[in-house]
Amino acid sequence: MEVIFLGTGTSQGVPMIAQPDSGCDMENPKNWRTRTSIHVEMGGHHIQVDAAPEFRMQCIRNGIEQIDTFILTHGHADHVLGMDDLRRFCDLKGGVALPVYSSEEGIERIKAIYPYAMMEKPVAKGYPAFKTELMPECLELPGGTVESVYLPHGSVQVLGLVFTEVETGKKLTYYTDCKEVGEEARLIAEGSDVVVLDGLRPKVHPSHMTIDEAKDTALEMGAPLSFLTHMTYMVDHEATDNDLPENIHLAYDGLRVSW
Repeated sequence: MEVIFLGTGTSQGVPMIAQPDSGCDMENPKNWRTRTSIHVEMGGHHIQVDAAPEFRMQCIRNGIEQIDTFILTHGHADHVLGMDDLRRFCDLKGGVALPVYSSEEGIERIKAIYPYAMMEKPVAKGYPAFKTELMPECLELPGGTVESVYLPHGSVQVLGLVFTEVETGKKLTYYTDCKEVGEEARLIAEGSDVVVLDGLRPKVHPSHMTIDEAKDTALEMGAPLSFLTHMTYMVDHEATDNDLPENIHLAYDGLRVSW
């Protein structure tokens, strides 16, 4: 199993102008973050989770050449606005619609933004086509399973995802954009080799976990290795990472983790 962090930031991931309160060393490339998404290879099956506005460039930089299944965690702009660039992967699938899974809220947002892609095959070569389906509690894929659970994120519920590779039993938990991880979400994540959690910034936020809240949650969940993602410009990579326990780290754009 492999996870590639295509992006690890938010719309405040990099200051457009100097921010006096950032404390962020912009000479460190790990502090230059595009919007958050991951690419998971599980038993030879390639799953893309979310498509940031920078999705096309993220694919080029990370050599993404195959997507078999797409999952949208929720319909916020920084996760959905790159979906048009999935068109290339429809071509690579032989001109058929790409399977797209999300919540009811996510599917409604996709249909509102991409009405021209709601068909069984692209209108012409080079166009996108999405076959949208409601994300089940357990999605069976050729390489394994993806369990889902809803996480609180302000006025919306976000899909938390747990990937289990069928051949090896390796397990990845991905809980981005959430204020907390409840009992059900912790239960299905038990036994995960790697856990990825939302860790927005040091300051309290109404719909995201802070760095400390994410750190404490990671310690309670007890995975051998955990990463925090979805950081703002207020989070300096080196300084923050050095303060975390040895098995918890900040993710960064382009990070690949295989096990």
